[in-house]
Amino acid sequence: MAKKNTADVLINGKVYTISGYESTAYLQKVATYLNEMEEKVAVTEGYARLTADEKQLLKNMNLADVYFKADAARESLEKEKEQKDRELYSLKHDLIDAKMEKENLMERIHELETQLEKAQKQTSRQGVENRQPRTAHPAGRNVSHPEQKL
Repeated sequence: MAKKNTADVLINGKVYTISGYESTAYLQKVATYLNEMEEKVAVTEGYARLTADEKQLLKNMNLADVYFKADAARESLEKEKEQKDRELYSLKHDLIDAKMEKENLMERIHELETQLEKAQKQTSRQGVENRQPRTAHPAGRNVSHPEQKL
């Protein structure tokens, strides 16, 4: 279990001993925030005429206001994060689809290149055969004689 920390802090000119599981630096930060809140509220018009209970109520209302605004901001950020997560998920799927499509296209390119090579070889062989002179064969077929010159 975490160690409980204790710190002496100054709030509104009085020293208080506070404790918590947070660091002493954090406890001092809380006290500083409360002092800043007191200073902010103290300059409010008519603050000096308020009773102690009314002053405390005003501070509590200010704290509640800060809390609810921070909570609304947190909620907004959570929604934004969820939206970004959905977008990221969608983009990842789009990327996977694009990679698969690329892979399919690369396979198709390879197939077409192989077909082209075969066709070029076949065309090349046919061209060589067409350039060789043919003589009549006794059976009525043309026969190539590579040793003959034109």
